Amino acid sequence: MLPIISIVGKSKSGKTTLIEKLIPELKKRGYRIGTVKHASHNFDMDKKGKDSWRHKAAGADTVIVASSERIVMVKDENFVHLESIEKYFDDVDLVITEGFKKEKKPKIEVYRSHKNKKPLCNDDKTFIALVTDTDIRVNVPTFGLEEIKALSDLIEKKYL
Repeated sequence: MLPIISIVGKSKSGKTTLIEKLIPELKKRGYRIGTVKHASHNFDMDKKGKDSWRHKAAGADTVIVASSERIVMVKDENFVHLESIEKYFDDVDLVITEGFKKEKKPKIEVYRSHKNKKPLCNDDKTFIALVTDTDIRVNVPTFGLEEIKALSDLIEKKYL
């Protein structure tokens, strides 16, 4: 089964920044990494007026833009659970998601003292680590915001 780890936390807590740091560290170790960003509202990846946007506006349920270097897909679906999109990641070793807090997948919480009252990880057994700017004590391994190698070690040992 493909390992999927979700990076969760409050808005502006540093989830994207953490993912941006984890990807090159894990790739340096030889792993292929996929990512999924959870969007809580409707979104468009294409610019109004472009051909692919026009295809979607005309009613296409799925639009794929393909070039020699990249494939991008926009597909209409009701809420997507992580299991339903695993098939798109058959060529990676690990998928890191941003969000998907309610899924029953392993989670790493980014906790900032100025953003949160208390961490989420004490109330949920799916949390595997906390990344924080505080010295708070919780029941999962805790890492500083810059301890990317140590966090990658944990991910590698448990899931890769």
